[in-house]
Amino acid sequence: MTRQEFIKMCGLLGISIPFQSVLTSYKSSEETSKSNFKGNVLIIGAGAAGLTAGHLLRQKGIEFQILEASSVYGGRMKRTLDFVDFPIPLGGEWLHVEKGVLSEIINDPSVPINVKTKPYDMDVDYALYEGEEVYLKDIGFKIDQKFINSSWFDFFEQYVVPSVQNNILFNAVVKSIDYSKDKIFVNTSNGEFTADKIIITTPVKLLQTGSIAFTPQLPEHKREAINDVTVWDGFKAFIEFSEKFYPAAIGFDIGSDRDGEKLYYDAAYGQNSNRHVLGLFTVGSGTLPYRELSDKELIEYMLNELDEIFDNKASSNYIKHTSQNWNKEPFAKGAYVYNYENWRRVRTLGKSVSDKLYFAGTSYTTGEDWGSVHTAARSAIRAVNEIT
Repeated sequence: MTRQEFIKMCGLLGISIPFQSVLTSYKSSEETSKSNFKGNVLIIGAGAAGLTAGHLLRQKGIEFQILEASSVYGGRMKRTLDFVDFPIPLGGEWLHVEKGVLSEIINDPSVPINVKTKPYDMDVDYALYEGEEVYLKDIGFKIDQKFINSSWFDFFEQYVVPSVQNNILFNAVVKSIDYSKDKIFVNTSNGEFTADKIIITTPVKLLQTGSIAFTPQLPEHKREAINDVTVWDGFKAFIEFSEKFYPAAIGFDIGSDRDGEKLYYDAAYGQNSNRHVLGLFTVGSGTLPYRELSDKELIEYMLNELDEIFDNKASSNYIKHTSQNWNKEPFAKGAYVYNYENWRRVRTLGKSVSDKLYFAGTSYTTGEDWGSVHTAARSAIRAVNEIT
């Protein structure tokens, strides 16, 4: 990545979407309260898409159950409260669109939304790129916001999970889906289930490994899209320091931005906290120096590269660290579909099959945008609207 490419990046902190337009057809809350569908729905996965789908189905009075492979909900919105005095998002972190998307997800104008976010100050905040200062306003940084003493996970836990938590079955790893008959049969590690419709939010990386057997096979164009799409590796880390010696972000030249991204950033930006936390976000080739290291090797590597930039201030101010390797998460196996994927391929991933199988999640969109929490939620809205 050249400096010019860095300056033109659509979103410095997080995910550079291929198209800024997120114009997708959504029904109003009044419309989504109406449904002629009388069957039941199984939702595979309790991440952002699965939780959103269940929430909307609950509002419509439609019978549903969520099958979650792990022992917790949230998927790649994972966060920890045990590191410092504000939530640390180990997965999806930034709000990449306007806050109105939160209202779309809740879908109830009577519910007051008490979620605070902070945009970056493009006239004050700056980044370092290969040792050179660049202002955020110079790199097209216009929309991204940080949650204040909250996270995507906390938003869902407060506003969405209460309506679906009694309908989540944990430790239910889906083995096979038979949609050859009128009813759909789903075999899991925690029993067998039947449904009239299924919303599949399984990360596409798992479908690539053949973790779910479909009867009949998925259509050829669907299988090709699943197998051909590129999923980036993903790794995040957070380091607490005794003082702040770094800017809002530190970018690096790791080659073509089509290969990956790597940046350090002020993870405590805007938080009501006196703690100093520097985050590391890497995807694709940017993860290579980190993801196979032991914990001891990891912190030594990170402190060494930060010491080179900041005159040994990293090592002298280090307190503790934590990390998240998404490649090693058994029900994720990676981060998200890479930014420059063919949009038609992504659109194919998002299309339903035989009016029975519906797909939702960061990879299963209309092809205009993908890879973010809000795209996962919006794809779930689309899937529910198609069913009902």
